[in-house]
This record gives sequence, structure tokens and C-alpha cells, in this order.
Amino acid sequence: MLDEHCDYSEFDFSWEPAPWEKDFRHAFASQWQKDSGTYLIPKTGFTETKYHNNVCVKRLIDMDCWDSTDVNFDYTWHPDPAEPAYIYQFGTQWQKTGGPRYEMPGATDIKYVNTPRVTKTTVDDNWIIPTGEITGFDYTWHPDVSEQPYIYQFGTQHQKTGGPQYVVRGATDTKFIGEITTRIKAVASGTVLIKHLPGEYVHNGDISIVSSTRFISNYLDTLVRVLKKLTAHEYVWIISDLCDYTDFDFSWHPELWQHSMLHVFPSNEQEFGDTFFIHVESFLENAKNIKLLEWYSPLNFVPVSVQRSDPPQIQYHSDTVVDAVWSHNFQEPVVQFYRYQPEKPVTISLWQERLRTVVPLKKGGESVLVPRDAKNYIKTQIYDYPYIDKSYKKIASAPQDIVYISYDEVDSEKNYKTLLNLTKDLPNTVHRVHGVTGMQQALKEASSKSKTPWSYHVFAKTELNPDFKFDYSPDYMQIPKHYIFYAQNMSNDLVYGEMGVVLYNNKMVIESPDYSELGLDFTMSFPTEVVPELSCFGRFATSPYQAWRTAFRETSKLAYFQSESPSMDTKHRLHIWTTKAHGPHNDWVLNGARDGMEFFNKTGPDLVKLKAAFDWNWLRNYFESKYSVKQSTT
Repeated sequence: MLDEHCDYSEFDFSWEPAPWEKDFRHAFASQWQKDSGTYLIPKTGFTETKYHNNVCVKRLIDMDCWDSTDVNFDYTWHPDPAEPAYIYQFGTQWQKTGGPRYEMPGATDIKYVNTPRVTKTTVDDNWIIPTGEITGFDYTWHPDVSEQPYIYQFGTQHQKTGGPQYVVRGATDTKFIGEITTRIKAVASGTVLIKHLPGEYVHNGDISIVSSTRFISNYLDTLVRVLKKLTAHEYVWIISDLCDYTDFDFSWHPELWQHSMLHVFPSNEQEFGDTFFIHVESFLENAKNIKLLEWYSPLNFVPVSVQRSDPPQIQYHSDTVVDAVWSHNFQEPVVQFYRYQPEKPVTISLWQERLRTVVPLKKGGESVLVPRDAKNYIKTQIYDYPYIDKSYKKIASAPQDIVYISYDEVDSEKNYKTLLNLTKDLPNTVHRVHGVTGMQQALKEASSKSKTPWSYHVFAKTELNPDFKFDYSPDYMQIPKHYIFYAQNMSNDLVYGEMGVVLYNNKMVIESPDYSELGLDFTMSFPTEVVPELSCFGRFATSPYQAWRTAFRETSKLAYFQSESPSMDTKHRLHIWTTKAHGPHNDWVLNGARDGMEFFNKTGPDLVKLKAAFDWNWLRNYFESKYSVKQSTT
């Protein structure tokens, strides 16, 4: 059985089936289907068909059922004769529709055929092309005609909008085509440079600068000032001479519905960055109603970071950063000052002065970021500037040396061993000063041994608190000072700075004038700060004389302070010293305290006479004379 739409010129009619297959109907394939309509049928009839794909018949063109004459299509295609009647719909390189239709008589159902397809080469007139140079887009695209009418929106390399639109007549709904994008070059018509630095800006990257302006005070006023001169531009880029645009893609653009937004690109990790994409008309209108750029609505923070250069790094060598800030001629908005080595900086927002904060990078501000604005505020300390951000996770400062000071204390060796044991795993270096007569001389000797700017002075009449870690960071953002830590008096339970560890500024101690030129208390004659951290336990009552001596000196000093600057704390401490004592030699503690009060009452606020109580020999003579006894130092 032959089909008139087949070419049998090359068909081998000598073909025969195997003897055991003579009762089958044998169907021969075409170039399209397993059944070309060509059969070998036994005379006695058949019950089963066998298909032969290896013996093919060439199918010819039959245009009776086709509704198209597209020259790019192979019309030799035909359906499988065994299938029901269908309307066969062929597609293009874009869709399942758009190609020819093969309609069998009486067919109502549609069947979509993937192969062959028409290659569409024509361009429909439904396109709306956006402004800007577009590359890489194939306008032969068309929609699936079986869909409802849509406005088909194509994206770009940056957004799901911004590319061409294919508008079907009568369409009101938009369908985004995300799988096909185009590359669009910059839609902004110019770039504006904000200058923070002196000198000429040498830019890198694909930049065409149409205007530049100096940054003054804040970004809002700066942007308004320059954009008022650029109203002929629809979109502009705002860039900064602090940033590197070598790898920045200036073809970026917002979504179509975001045109009125202020688009902000972060500088490094700082969300409030220095690079903006702006619709000029919308910005100038919205800016009329705000006082801060942060209040602009709507803001769009674009997750594409721009590299801002690190601030200059200035090393200083004093025990305060204040002098270094004062002497620096700021040409940059932010500078890092460091004592020993610079740290990785954080990126400070420059949008307004309140956001241009001082940022300590190490504990105590040993390394610190200082904005140019701060210099106008600083008088004696960085804290004169009202905007300081301490939230940054700061690195610990370098450890300070420890110096143990002993003279004739009974437990000096035991307490020294305790110190060495508790600090053996700490990074601090421990020194010792022993037998130096006079408090000021002993402190100077201790500070001279230290190799660090400050040193912890630990006194032999105290037992170190095991929880004290010697990790306090002196504050370089203030003028140099001494830091006094608490001690617990084990004879009367008072807890305050007396007998506590002191973190001395070594330069101030070594260069201190003679004691005659200082106040009654050596330490308090300099700037000090009390740190409410328990450093040690004062076990001073190890002999009658030593119990008496410590109490005498402290109460004579407290009485003087109370007369000069009365306070409830001092009054309470005097009361406890003179009325309460327990433990070893408690009676000598009370005697010394009361004698110290009596001594002050006799001398009055005469510093020359009161300072005698801080001379070891004078104290011993006073004690022995008063109690008519030759007292051993132990």
C-alpha cells in the first residue's frame, strides 16, 4: 500500500519480511514519523503492525492541511497516521506558537510540536525602546499568542525593568521577562564630582564629569547647591574624590518605578555612602521639605559597594592624642592617629557632622579615627567633641608593666610571690623596687624601671586580688593621668583608693617636681581617675608600728581634704578609721587613726608641717616619742 505524498524513487521494493513475520502488517517510517503511510499487507489479512524505522520513505510536501507558506519551514512534515485528528501548532525559536499550523479535517484540539520550528527574522512594530545605548538584544522576540494580552517588560543587567517593552494591543497588565535581559549603557547624562580633598581629582573608571563642587558641612546642602545648576539633566551620578571607581559599572540604573528615589551606594561597609544616582527634578522637589539627607523619602540603599580610600595615618609619640590632633593640618575629612601601629579603620558616614564621629579603634583611643570637625571643639580632651562612637569592637591596648614596691613590710616576700604567681600567664612585665626611702623617690624609681608609658604600682602591704587582670587601658583621648584602683582595708572594711594599685603615668612621675612643690598626696597632685575595680586587700596591720603608721598617715591626709573640700565620703571614712578596727593589732590601728586626727588638729592646713607625716624617719621618731618605747619595725 503506497501513499501519493511519498517519493519511492529510492525505495527497495525487493524487501521481504522474515518468514515468521509474514502475517504482520509492515509499516515503513518517513523522515518525520515511524509511519509514512506505506505498508506491506499480507493477502490473508493482519492483526498486528510492525514498524520499520531502518527502512525509510521520503515524504513529499503536501500543502492541503497547512495554513502558512513561511519559506524557512520544512513542509514535508506530516502527522503520525495512527494519531487522532489534531490541529498541530508549530513554534519559533522564541515560543511554542508563531509558526505554521497543520489542521487535519475535523480537528478541534491543538497539539504543540517542538520540531521543526520556524526561525523568526522579522521585527514586529510592538516595541517601545528605552533611551540609552542598548546592546545584545534580539528584537525578533514575540509573545506566545495563546497568552492573554500583556505589556512584556524586559530587564537589563541590573534590574528587571529598564529594557525594551513589547506591547500587545489592548494590554494593561505587565509581565516581566526575567530570562531575557539586555545590556544597557548609562542612562545618566552626566557625573557630578564632590570634592573633599585639595588638589586636582585624577579619576579612574568610565567617568564624564559635567560639574564639581566642594563639600561643605553636609551632603544635603552640597547636593542641592550643585544640582540647581544642572536642571537640564534628567539623571546624574554623584561621585566623591574619596572613592575608587576603577571597577564600578556606571551603566547601573534603577527600576522604572524607582526613578524618584535617591539611590545611595555604600562606601565600603558604610551604608550612608558617598555615591548617588539621582533623578534631578524629583530630588530638588523633595529636598525642599527636609533638613537632613537621611530624611529623604524614598531612599534606596543599593547593595553595590564602592571602595573608599583609607584615611591618612598619623603616628604620635606622646601619652595623649590631643596634641597630635591639634598640630595636624587637616586636609582630609577623617584621619587615623595611632601610638604604636595603625589599625584597620571603619568607614565613617560623612553625611552630616553628627554622623562624622570620633571612633576609638583600640581601647583607650590609643588608635583613633578623628574627623576634621572635631578639631574646632577640642580644648583639653577628645571628649570635648560631642559625637563619639564607642560601639566599634575595639582591640585591646598594649599591656603596661607592673612594678612591685617594698620597703620594710612584714609580708612583702609573701605578697611578691603572690603577684608573680597571679601574673605568670599575663603579657605584662613585672619589675621590683625595694628599700628606697621616701614615697616619691620609690615611685620615681619604679616608673624609671618600666618600659611602657604607664605602669601598675603594687605596694607590699597589700595582697593582690586574684581577679585583678592588669588589663586596663589608659585613655589617650584625655590628658595623661594616673588611674587609682580600689583596695579593701582588712582592718576596718573600707573600700576605696587608699592602698590600691595605681596605674601611674611614668613621664609625670619621673618628671615630677620636689614633693615640697606638690600637694599633701603625691598621686592626687596630678590629674587622676578612680577606677571602681577591686585590685587588692590592704593587710597593713602586721606589727604595732606598721598598723599605727598607715592609719596615722591616712587620717591626717583625710582630715586635711575634709577641711579643704568637705564631702560625705571623706567624713564617713574618717569616722570609720577612728572608731572601727578588727583583726591583728586593731588597737594600734585606732591609735594611729586618732593620732593622725590629733596631728592635723594641731598643725591645721599647713602643708609643710603635714608633709612631715610622709617622712619615714619623722614618723618613727614621732611614734617612739609618743609611746615612750623603742619600736621594732616588725
